[in-house]
Amino acid sequence: QVQLVESGGGLVQAGGSLRLSCAASGSIFSANAMGWYRQAPGKQRELVAGITRGGLTNYADSVRGRFSISRDNAKNVIYLQMNSLKPEDTAVYYCAAKSSLSGPPTLWGQGTQVTVSS
Repeated sequence: QVQLVESGGGLVQAGGSLRLSCAASGSIFSANAMGWYRQAPGKQRELVAGITRGGLTNYADSVRGRFSISRDNAKNVIYLQMNSLKPEDTAVYYCAAKSSLSGPPTLWGQGTQVTVSS
């Protein structure tokens, strides 16, 4: 069964750091670009960062320079290192498989809550 399982969310003070992980099962990891999305209360889900199998990346303007996406192809895991966190980064963060870096998600994880206190 193909699954994406996120971990690493939690509560952190503004200015702090967190690292999210997403473990992928099956062949989905080897065949796809991957991405992190987030959804804050009352807002639409938005792309945070994406990465191709070869390591090409893209970022939302709001997180560029603070967040870093990476992947370990041997372990079928992607990471989102989040530094200099702000209260506006508070959201549920979702891992997703994508057909391409610019394409829509095709598979979602269950999400992990990130809360940044001021």
